[in-house]
Amino acid sequence: MKKLLLVITNLIIAVAVLAGCSGSGASNQSGDNVKPYDTINVVWYPNESAADYKDARDEVCKIIADATGKKVEQQTTTDYSIAIEAIASGKGQIAFMGGQGYVEAHTKNAKILPLVVNTGASGTLDDAIYYSWLSVNKGDESQYQKDGKYTLDNIQGKKMSYVSNSSTSGFKVPTTNIVSYFSKTDKWKNIKVDDLSEGGSDKFFKEVLFGQSHQVSAANLLNKKADVAAFCDTALAPYVDVETGKANTVGAVYKVKADASDPFTNLRGKEYVLISVTPVLNGPFAVNTGALNKDDIDKIQTALTSDTTANDSKIYYKKGSKGLIEKTKNEHFTKVDDSWYNPIRELSK
Repeated sequence: MKKLLLVITNLIIAVAVLAGCSGSGASNQSGDNVKPYDTINVVWYPNESAADYKDARDEVCKIIADATGKKVEQQTTTDYSIAIEAIASGKGQIAFMGGQGYVEAHTKNAKILPLVVNTGASGTLDDAIYYSWLSVNKGDESQYQKDGKYTLDNIQGKKMSYVSNSSTSGFKVPTTNIVSYFSKTDKWKNIKVDDLSEGGSDKFFKEVLFGQSHQVSAANLLNKKADVAAFCDTALAPYVDVETGKANTVGAVYKVKADASDPFTNLRGKEYVLISVTPVLNGPFAVNTGALNKDDIDKIQTALTSDTTANDSKIYYKKGSKGLIEKTKNEHFTKVDDSWYNPIRELSK
């Protein structure tokens, strides 16, 4: 696991350095024959469609409206595939996506390109990452230890919850890790990602659930519908606090806040433990350059990458409040090329 994490981290750093030197974003590749429009439609994944993100969603749309002078509408979703299809088809012109969803949308339509991406705390792409977790309920963590260290050995035969098969941190990364780990054993030497998508007595997992959001995947774990669950740190940030250990490290214990909203209102005070942690490239605001003209793309990029947006507390929130992205130091939006997401593509090879 340490070796795999190192490989992924090195890929991230290598591509981030290249993208940081040459990234020009979507504005240089916008299509010329865009049909006239007076409304821009922004699409949100199920995670950011939750009520806790409403003020942040509205603020992003206000920035876009102010920059372009056009009406901005929103499309919230309950399924990753709906959001991906919306931007790929042009029904939505902008979407806030994960890396895997972006890659899938770009594959469907090459005019889908990154608009902006959030940097890391350094203010650069070098640490523009979040974290994919595999977690178990507090009290069960000893089942996933060997010689005092956490291991994936005993996840086999358990009930598993993912987010969506189009989720980077909630499916693609954890399944890649599991395949890499178990393919070294005699019993599972031929294991493939497809083998991890369905449950059954003859399958790797006893049962498999898809929450369709990181929040619901976590709730599946805490409700004990699942024994192990995949979800990420950023989507859970409004709902949980670190109880013991260091954030985003194996063995850290997280506790649901006393004022957590749905789907955690009946799970307040519940705790879970991280048994696997893997860094993941930050997802972009993606744009359909065949449905949005270059002038508007440039205006939106300028507005989103401005210092004003970087200091907008409805988007970049301080710990203890709510927003879209937690502000720890110098985070802000920046342009990035499609090639920056090549490490995500590599996970599917």
